[in-house]
Amino acid sequence: MAKLTVGALRAVLVVVLAGTVFVQALMVWALATDPEDGTLPLTPLRVITILGMVSVQATVVCVWRLVTMVRRGTVFSHAAFRYVDAVIGAIVAAALLWLAVTVLNAPGQRADPGVTVIMGGIALAILGVALIVLVLRMLLAQAVARDVEAAQMEAELGEVI
Repeated sequence: MAKLTVGALRAVLVVVLAGTVFVQALMVWALATDPEDGTLPLTPLRVITILGMVSVQATVVCVWRLVTMVRRGTVFSHAAFRYVDAVIGAIVAAALLWLAVTVLNAPGQRADPGVTVIMGGIALAILGVALIVLVLRMLLAQAVARDVEAAQMEAELGEVI
C-alpha cells in the first residue's frame, strides 16, 4: 500500500510540475507578444504568475525529496529540515504573491470591495497552510529528537549487555 501511495503522490507531483512549466511558458510568451489593453496591469500580474509557479515548483521538488527520504527511511533526520523549511518559505512566498495580486486588483473593485476582502482572506488562508506546515516541522523535530534519544539508549544498552 505504501508503494501505491508514494507512486500516486509522485504522479500528482509530475503533473503539477508539468502544469506549472506550461503556465510559465504561456506567461513568458504573453509577456513577449501580448500588449496590455489598459483594463488591468497585465505585466505585473504575469510576472507574479511566473513567480507563483516558481514557488509551486520549489514545493514540488522539496516534497519529492521528502517522499524519497520516507521511502528510504531517512526522513527522521536533520537533512529533512531544509526541505520542510523550503516548503514553508515557498508557501509564504505564494501568500505574499497572492497579496500582491489582491493589491493590484483592489482599485478595480471599488464598487464591490467584498472581492478584495475575499482575496485577502485567501492570502490569510495560504499563510495558515504555512503555519500548519510549521507545526508539522515541530513534530518532525520532536520525532528526530526521540529517534536520536532511542539510538543513544540502544547504544548504552548494547554496552551493558
